[in-house]
Amino acid sequence: MNTGENTQGLRKIADFTRLLSIAILLIHFYILGYPAFRDWDLVSSITDRVIVTIARLSIFQSGMQSKLAALLLLVVSLIAVKGKKDDSLKYKTIWAYGLTGLILYFLPGLMVSHDSNNVGYVAYMVLTGIGFILMLTSGTLISRLLKLNLSKDIFNRDNETFPQEERLLDNEFSVNLPAIYRFQQKEHKSWINIINPFRGTLVCGSPGAGKSYFVIRHIITQHIEKGFSMLIYDFKYDDLSKIAYNALLKNSRAYQVKPAFYVIDLENIQHRCNPLEPQAMNDMTDAVEAARTIMLGLNREWIKQQGQFFPESAITFVTALIWFLKKYENGKYCTLPHVIELALLDYDDLFKLLSLEKEIDAYINPFMSAWKREADEQLEGQIASAKIGLARLASPRLYYVLSGDDFSLDINNPEAPKIICLANNPQKSQVFGAVLSLYVNRINKLANRKNQQKCSMIFDEFPTIYFNGIDNLIATARSNKVAVTLAVQDFSQLKKDYGRDQAEVIMNIIGNVICGQVTGDTAKQLSERFGKIQQQKQSTSINSSDTSVSISTQLDYAVPASRIAALSSGEFVGMVADNPDEEIDLKMFHSRIQNDHEAITHDEKEYASIPKVRIVDDAAITMNFQQIKDDICNLITK
Repeated sequence: MNTGENTQGLRKIADFTRLLSIAILLIHFYILGYPAFRDWDLVSSITDRVIVTIARLSIFQSGMQSKLAALLLLVVSLIAVKGKKDDSLKYKTIWAYGLTGLILYFLPGLMVSHDSNNVGYVAYMVLTGIGFILMLTSGTLISRLLKLNLSKDIFNRDNETFPQEERLLDNEFSVNLPAIYRFQQKEHKSWINIINPFRGTLVCGSPGAGKSYFVIRHIITQHIEKGFSMLIYDFKYDDLSKIAYNALLKNSRAYQVKPAFYVIDLENIQHRCNPLEPQAMNDMTDAVEAARTIMLGLNREWIKQQGQFFPESAITFVTALIWFLKKYENGKYCTLPHVIELALLDYDDLFKLLSLEKEIDAYINPFMSAWKREADEQLEGQIASAKIGLARLASPRLYYVLSGDDFSLDINNPEAPKIICLANNPQKSQVFGAVLSLYVNRINKLANRKNQQKCSMIFDEFPTIYFNGIDNLIATARSNKVAVTLAVQDFSQLKKDYGRDQAEVIMNIIGNVICGQVTGDTAKQLSERFGKIQQQKQSTSINSSDTSVSISTQLDYAVPASRIAALSSGEFVGMVADNPDEEIDLKMFHSRIQNDHEAITHDEKEYASIPKVRIVDDAAITMNFQQIKDDICNLITK
């Protein structure tokens, strides 16, 4: 027992053993160097008689036996030594003392003999004594060494690892990404299995995190391999569009009906399409949604001001214009360019024309009242914000693209599936984004229906467009086999462009999350979403008499915010959703996605360019621009 009396008794035994070891070594010196002691007159008859008696013991029959006996007793005495722990001591220091002491302790015995002179005896005793002292010092230092097997993982990486899904779970809708993760100080192969993409997929990460290269490109290629129709919002055209086009060329046999490939490019004109196609608008609510999308896309700050006077006045005014053109001669002039030109008419001509359509009386009533009372300032306040926004779209090239009818927007029609790429330009995203938002809105209305072909909607840099009703699409599209993938850089970016409430709804209803490097609130929110795991903690207490180490386990974040902020390119954390018949116990992951870089580079070199479908000269664009203006003038004169 570790009581005071036992400790003191053990210390006395150790001291006695050490004293006995020193005594044996001194007797050994006296016997071996007796001639020298005699010359120095350090002998007596009494001492000689005692030493003669002791010398008969077996340990003194040779010098080596005496030294080994002294060394053995020294080692025994050091076992009970307890010194104050010193965390600065190193094994190298202790080994240096010990090995040097052993050499000095035994080496002189090979050089001294019984006929040595006095100087030789002195040298032998001095060197052996120094060696004895060094070994004593080494043994004492061992007791002071802080022998703790503490973790060397100063960043706590090993503690924050956890088992992940290593099975490949493939089905007719899934996206499967090969990865490598670390667990128990070893690397393991794993799979990120997005087996239910219809519950929504959020891909986030700062620029350079690898969203497109490691995740989105595989969603595109694997969905095309499995026969999905597709909408791609390509913010930096043609990065994603070229991947989709070449994947379609390679996997056209995956479709019962090969989909057509279309590109809406507002700068370098490819295909033309009317997003306000009258046959696709069944009632007034479709016109309201289209007007809201256009106006909020042009004025992003209005997203946070919905319900206020000026935004709602502008939306109501544009709704009336759209529905009037929808009803006029069966939608002959129902295009966005015609809506813009109609809005720019003189008020007298405009309201006389709008009053012909009784279905929009409720919408134009506030404007008509102001016009009849000649309240010009009030009328301008109600309408000017709409006219200013729409005027930014009055471009001949935009008119040309928006007034054509190369294809319809029902991308997942089983009889005529389509892959549509919406091309944006980062330098003109504010204007182009509003128009492309209208395409997205109309496609959403047509795609989110029953009995259609499975469909994938992929939005790169999602906050650069306004998608009214994205939360409703994610919530309801699962039953209609519409898979939505949103790529954002940061949660704060989503809040800035969509407002806090809408952004939080989007983040919370998404089922699959794949996140690269992000910081701030995004990292904190994701860390809390991933939850906590059991982690082992160690602590050390050092005092003058004892050292204690405590090891405990506690719940801590599996992927802390600081870890998410320090992810490398290609390294992702996240969580996937499962199905009732395909359960995944290990939904969470923290791994490096493994791309075959050589194969991807080779494929990209072999990529075919997206073919040009038309070469349009400026004369045709100008003629179309003038024709639209003439159409509106003809409405007035009829």
